[in-house]
Order: sequence, then structure tokens, then C-alpha cells
Amino acid sequence: MDQITRLLGIMKRLRDPETGCPWDKEQTFATIAPYTLEETYEVLDAINREDFDDLRGELGDLLFQVVFYAQMAQEEDRFNFDDICEAISDKLERRHPHIFGDATAENSTEVLARWEQIKSDERAEKAQHSAIDDIPHALPALMRAHKIQKRCSAVGFDWTTLGPVLDKVYEEIDEVMFEAKQAVVDEAKLEEEVGDLLFATVNLARHLGTKAETALQKANLKFERRFREVEQIIAAQGLKMEQATLDQMENAWQQVKRKDSDI
Repeated sequence: MDQITRLLGIMKRLRDPETGCPWDKEQTFATIAPYTLEETYEVLDAINREDFDDLRGELGDLLFQVVFYAQMAQEEDRFNFDDICEAISDKLERRHPHIFGDATAENSTEVLARWEQIKSDERAEKAQHSAIDDIPHALPALMRAHKIQKRCSAVGFDWTTLGPVLDKVYEEIDEVMFEAKQAVVDEAKLEEEVGDLLFATVNLARHLGTKAETALQKANLKFERRFREVEQIIAAQGLKMEQATLDQMENAWQQVKRKDSDI
């Protein structure tokens, strides 16, 4: 028995109406969705840590999510695991005509350009006429902003130089501060302006050749590491963080930063 067949069999037994697991039998597409997101992030975390033993297990957990959806769909006579495999196989062959057809592509730039054209044609066939029609709303906000901007750029709605992109960031900062300094702050308007600033910052990151989501993830990790070192320095002074002054914490922070710069 191959391992996919074994896994599908396990999933079927877990969902058996008579002898299955009570928890697994209760699940629906909606209740499983949050676990899928969690497992995806655990895969990414293992990759970032370069822990490939852990990655093997996390990929198995993610695959189990697909198998779970397939089993529930099969129970409702919607589709099954083979249909999922067929759909992705068809898509990959369709989107790689330079491998499975007569088209040619000399480099990755040409591959990506053809990929976007094929996706555009597919959207048209589905009566999705906007370039941004099929971008999932459930994506993390920074990632979704990047995809929206990339799609707009593909149809020419984009700045071609860095100057206007940076100017837009400064403009949005000014608008945030204008709202923040009002005698009576309009919280909804302030939130809108902060959102515009974040969107402009994502655009700057994209023009600089990086992804804001990835950059922020790395910034979070750096901040966490440095903050823990600050906690250790303060503890070595016989203090709890709540007892330390802001100046003491700032001095510790600068000490950590200086150590980083010496590495």
C-alpha cells in the first residue's frame, strides 16, 4: 500500500459515521479552515528555522488538511482527492506551455510574464474582468496589498521610478500626523490614513524588490530577540522590567544594538 492510499484510508476511518473519531466527525470546512492557516504558518516557521526534520512533520500536517477537505467533499459528492490532483496537474500543464507544449521561455522573467498572461486569460474565461478579481480576501493584509499592487503593475498602473513611490510614503506620513494632531481625533479617519501609509510602504518594499510580509516577519523576530536580551540585562541589574526606568531600558536596548553591529 502506498502512503497516500494509507493516509486517505486513515482519514476515511476518522470520519466514519459509526466508528470514527467524535471530534473528526464533527468538523466542517469552516471549522477546519483556521487549522489550515495555523499549519501553513508552522510550515513557514520550520523553513525559516531551517529545521528540516520538523519541516517533514509540518508538511505532513498540512497535507492532512488537504486530505481532510477531500474526505468531507467526497461525503457531499462534490469532489475527491483524485479530483484535486487532477485539477492541479491540469493547471500546471496549462501554465507551463514551454514544458508541456510548443511555447518557449529562455528565462524566469519570460516564464512569469507568460504565467500572468495565462492567469489573465483564465480570469476572463471565468468572467473575472478585473486584474484583481481573484486575489483572496483571507490573505494576510501585507501579502494581499503586495499582490494587488503587483497585478496593477502588470497592466501598467504603476510608477516606473522610485521617486514618486517614496514621495507617496512621505505624503501618507504627513496625512497620518495631520489627523493625529487634531484637537478632536477622528479615529476612523486616522485608521484610514494609517492604512494608506501601510499600503504605500508595501509599495515601496515591492519597488525595492522585497516583500513587506517577509520583511516584517524578520523585523518581528529581530525585535523579539533584542527585547529578550534587554530583559536579561535588566534582570542582571536586579530589576524587573516593570521596575526599570525608560532610560535604563533604552540604554540596554542600545547595548544590544551595539553588540549586533559588532557581529
